[in-house]
Amino acid sequence: MHQMTKGANVSLSEASGPVTLALSWTDPTGGGEADVSVLLLGPRGKVRSDEDFFFYNHPASADGCVQLLGKSPTGSGSEDLILLDLATLPAEVEGVSVAASRHAGATFGELDDLRLTLSDSSGENLLAFDITDAGSETAFVFGELYRRGGEWKFRAVGQGYESGLTGLATDFGIDIDEGEEAPPADSSSLAEGEASAAEAPTAQAHAPTPDRPSESTQRTGRVRTAKKSTKSTLPKAVKVNLADHPSWQNARLFSVAGLRNDQEREMRATSTLLAVMVQVPEFGRRLTARFNAPAGTIQTFAEASFKHGDGTVRPDGIIRVARAGRIWTALVETKTGGNPLRTDQVESYLEVAARNGYETVITLSNDLALDGEHPLTVDKRRLRKTALRHLSWAEVAHEAHMLCHHHGLANPAHTWMLGELLHYLRHDNAGCQGFQNMGTAWVPVRNSITEGTLRLGDKRAMQVAENWEKLIRQLCLRLGGETGLAVAPVLRKKRGSESTVRRVQTVAALVDTGRMSAEIRIPGAVGPVLVEADLRTGQIETAAEVPAAERARALTRVQWLLRQLTEAPTELRVEALTRGHVTGPCELLKDLRAEPGLLVPDGGGEITSFRLTLPTSMGTKRGTEETGFVRSMDTAVNRFYQQVIQALKSSASSTGEAQPGGEHVGTTGG
Repeated sequence: MHQMTKGANVSLSEASGPVTLALSWTDPTGGGEADVSVLLLGPRGKVRSDEDFFFYNHPASADGCVQLLGKSPTGSGSEDLILLDLATLPAEVEGVSVAASRHAGATFGELDDLRLTLSDSSGENLLAFDITDAGSETAFVFGELYRRGGEWKFRAVGQGYESGLTGLATDFGIDIDEGEEAPPADSSSLAEGEASAAEAPTAQAHAPTPDRPSESTQRTGRVRTAKKSTKSTLPKAVKVNLADHPSWQNARLFSVAGLRNDQEREMRATSTLLAVMVQVPEFGRRLTARFNAPAGTIQTFAEASFKHGDGTVRPDGIIRVARAGRIWTALVETKTGGNPLRTDQVESYLEVAARNGYETVITLSNDLALDGEHPLTVDKRRLRKTALRHLSWAEVAHEAHMLCHHHGLANPAHTWMLGELLHYLRHDNAGCQGFQNMGTAWVPVRNSITEGTLRLGDKRAMQVAENWEKLIRQLCLRLGGETGLAVAPVLRKKRGSESTVRRVQTVAALVDTGRMSAEIRIPGAVGPVLVEADLRTGQIETAAEVPAAERARALTRVQWLLRQLTEAPTELRVEALTRGHVTGPCELLKDLRAEPGLLVPDGGGEITSFRLTLPTSMGTKRGTEETGFVRSMDTAVNRFYQQVIQALKSSASSTGEAQPGGEHVGTTGG
């Protein structure tokens, strides 16, 4: 992979098929995400018409050569994908500008790990561009693709505007409608009037050719940058129940009745998913985009046979995407319940795929892939011609939930159909609930911690550490689906640090303290949520630190916090921290309600923040029972978010009647 520096350019002649650009970042402030945009530029460095401007209100071209594929959480933040079919772009398009913008004065300097990567249709990363000097810009051009000598090239731009999406669009010749400006419903979007179009950019993003007119082309129509809200989502209100008896079950489009064994579960789950991918194109596109498939007509098939050696093999499914006379094809292998993927089976599918010219083999199971690593280790020689990708049932459900409840779909029937798929995936009998088992090493490691015999180098402990990361990743997916936010684990290490290092650190903590911990970032919350499992005491603790209000008296600051926690659990621990101290007075919420003064530090120290900690009993079983560890983690995180985090407001809003931070979080999903 070519690592780009600012201003550098590179040829894309090695790119095969459509390319996918990924714009990624981490938002440590919780101030809101960013939205990507793409502009197709003509010979004069301007758009040919407003239809060449692609953003959240216009996410795709009619011919599919440009597709904004949407946002998804990553291991350390979030990522927006853009698919470009360079071969089918009109000849008069000489450049493509790839940008992003923020809302309500939020700047790119507040984001960490700004990065652009470009990959070809096989999924191979061709280049990466890290941006480290972003500052007060509210719109940012990451890079541009341009024609030179009959081939496409990429230039790393890394420059931006202080005038937001409006300033960026105007500079490239878009006529912006500023007559009815209103901020969008969700905090990740950009307000139409976040800045005047007349404001100058901090650094002009240069188009592929220097011959650019000084004034925008005038048009009869105008582009509105306020987000549209015409898509359909599932209603939150419960419908009237007309059943005569509680035992009556609603008829479902996808039934789980009659599933008697694992083979039947796999066959029905595969067929159901593949059918919905075809009937709900927005959903199918979200999944195929993960595998660098082109945007086009999707067809799916189940249980096809291929010759292999002296016999035949039967992958669970096939996905084919037709686009501009080209067909992209993938084999699909699924597992449900606790059934693991088999290396020999997947390697045989890789051989069949390579022999038949298929680009990808997709595995689908309840396991989760971490850091882009496939759960299986296969012979790398079999990956020379065919890519191997993995998808978890939890990720499938997450994409369906985001479309059903937050992003919406244009067709109400598609919304209902996707809701039926969600109901099917979440039913216990379907076997598609996601990661639900800490593995065979869980009980021996837990017993070793209790006995004090666990030591560094224990391979079983490394397996537990890896499964802990998978569990945290799935918790983020579930909470992100419920809130509509890009919830993600917080990784304190620098980009590129090996996953093995993190897991060794987790094992070291297990040996020393019997604890595993992780931080979860929730946009709009007062701060990251710390999740810690203590295997010695059988407790899960969820915690967050809240900056104190700027009040003159310590008691007033305590009372300010208590007013927000009227519905919080009485067993919540509240600790007052003063400047320069890592600990302070600590009491249970039930006692503080009667006597707030218990939290005032001796000597009248100034309270700078409060640490809130909620303990939850840990399940000890490995599976899906109510007392299971995985279920306990779900309960602990959901309980802390719903009963504590959502009630809190930042100290900055403490002097007025601003809405609590949790209410702000609840509205950002759109």
